[in-house]
Amino acid sequence: MTPKELRAFCLSFNAVEEDFPFNPETSVFKVLGKMFALTALGARPLTINLKCDPEDAIRLRGEHEGLVVAGWHMNKRHWNTVTVDDRLPDRLVRELIEDSYDLVVAGLPRAERLRLEGN
Repeated sequence: MTPKELRAFCLSFNAVEEDFPFNPETSVFKVLGKMFALTALGARPLTINLKCDPEDAIRLRGEHEGLVVAGWHMNKRHWNTVTVDDRLPDRLVRELIEDSYDLVVAGLPRAERLRLEGN
């Protein structure tokens, strides 16, 4: 997955905006103001921080040692840093991004979730 494809996929979800609150190089993808992905699209290797269920986070780190690690500069219980390269299937990276988005949406107030479903 290229940086351009990664960005496009993150932006493909409902009500997502890209923001740069930390610096001009770090893209933060938010749904209704809540972050679900964080990446420096110009970095090599390309990595992305994604929210994850704590039990799944530990399992993924074990299954993909060195490619999925505890979230860098994030709450390590709830966030993973995923290396996006040819060692991880694009399908898995897309699933992890979608799971992160879904976790954040699930934590939104009911009225906001209903508004998202209506779009």
